[in-house]
Amino acid sequence: MRTIFYYMLAGIALVGVSCTGHKEKSEKENSMGKKSYPVTLITLEPGHFHAALVQKSMYNEVSPTAYVYAPRGPELESFLNFISGFNSRADHPTAWKEVVYSKADYLEKMLRDKQGNVVVLSGNNARKTEYIKKSVEARLNVFADKPMVITPEAFPELEEAFRIAREKGVLLYDIMTERYEITTILQRELSNIPEIFGTLQKGTPENPALIQESIHRFYKNVAGKPLIRPAWFFDIKQQGEGIADVGTHLVDLIQWEAFPGQIIRKEDIRFLSARHWPTSLTPEQFKTVTGLDKYPGFLKEYLVGDTLKVFSSGEVTYTIKGITARAKVTWTYHTPEKSDAHYSLMRGTRCDLFIRQEEKENYHPTLYIRASDKEDPGLFEKKLVKVMANIIALKYPGVDIEKISERLWTVTIPVSYDVGHEAHFRQVTEKFLKYLQQGNMPDWEVPNMITKYYITTQALKIARERQ
Repeated sequence: MRTIFYYMLAGIALVGVSCTGHKEKSEKENSMGKKSYPVTLITLEPGHFHAALVQKSMYNEVSPTAYVYAPRGPELESFLNFISGFNSRADHPTAWKEVVYSKADYLEKMLRDKQGNVVVLSGNNARKTEYIKKSVEARLNVFADKPMVITPEAFPELEEAFRIAREKGVLLYDIMTERYEITTILQRELSNIPEIFGTLQKGTPENPALIQESIHRFYKNVAGKPLIRPAWFFDIKQQGEGIADVGTHLVDLIQWEAFPGQIIRKEDIRFLSARHWPTSLTPEQFKTVTGLDKYPGFLKEYLVGDTLKVFSSGEVTYTIKGITARAKVTWTYHTPEKSDAHYSLMRGTRCDLFIRQEEKENYHPTLYIRASDKEDPGLFEKKLVKVMANIIALKYPGVDIEKISERLWTVTIPVSYDVGHEAHFRQVTEKFLKYLQQGNMPDWEVPNMITKYYITTQALKIARERQ
């Protein structure tokens, strides 16, 4: 008898029920759900906690009954524990009911059953592009964590998936949470005010007009304990290299901030340089971040002696519609006193807008405005004060500026805007649900997603060829 697990998330253990009993119950629930809820979630192979964060909140449009298709193991267990925790928390508990299928044919079962209409993907990236394509072929919408593709060889398959999605009338969208960070939003807003920003400079390969850089740590303390990562996280064939993984966010922000509402195609991109380099992990460090006493077999090809070399860092410099841009991602093992860091620069003819998130800022994103040397500082300040009061503060009440020096200001932002990374998953999910309701997305979203992944995968190809 085939077995599935019906997980009633209210602190109850997994209980096995027969396939027949499940089918009768689920058909009744689906019939009712379609009348009340236009959206039902299907989570496929959740291997990253981002999959759970999509369900940290409830949504009016989404059925509380959600479906999970994944192999048994610690990753599935972790996902269900997250959902159980959301359901049992004291403050605004959720009410999800997860119906789980965990046999080896979970993918085929999902495609055959179609118990929902939105597939959520967040986890091991080795088969993600394949999962995306098969889901849209089955007329299922896809809401995917980055990256959608991790190799240049698989990029054509992703392009084909977008073509099929359009043909089948379903949406394919990636989870770009960084668009919802308040300093990023304000940087974008200010860059569109000519009396303050002017226009984008062209930049040079040495001094790009647009820069997005991030530093990440393999070792992190969460609630006083090291964050445990799966061993496959260190396999570039499963996680992807940094330039094609985290680099997705960086390239997306360059496009979204500097070219709002504009369609960007592959033909608008010209590559200048790309490189990648490894981060070294000792056996002791690997054990600390994975809990494993030894390297699994699939990591042996990355060993130099007993040191693991992970190609998690990289950068690409390119022009986008004639503007020079650079995206750079760096992974280190850890520095106990340091957190992840981020740097974002938009270089204008009147001022530079930059976000810094380093030790000086206590690792909190901080937006700066630096007037050009060609600007009269007094006149610039008067214009800036006026813009902040008459434009920015009207749209974002409480946002103001603080003068640091003659040509430098910080943007002061009320703490209420600092909702945190996890809350951004609700925001991007609500945006996707709005697109589903409309039945389409802005005309720039799909071509810009395609171009984004063209940049990250081609950068990887160039870096490897020049290694």
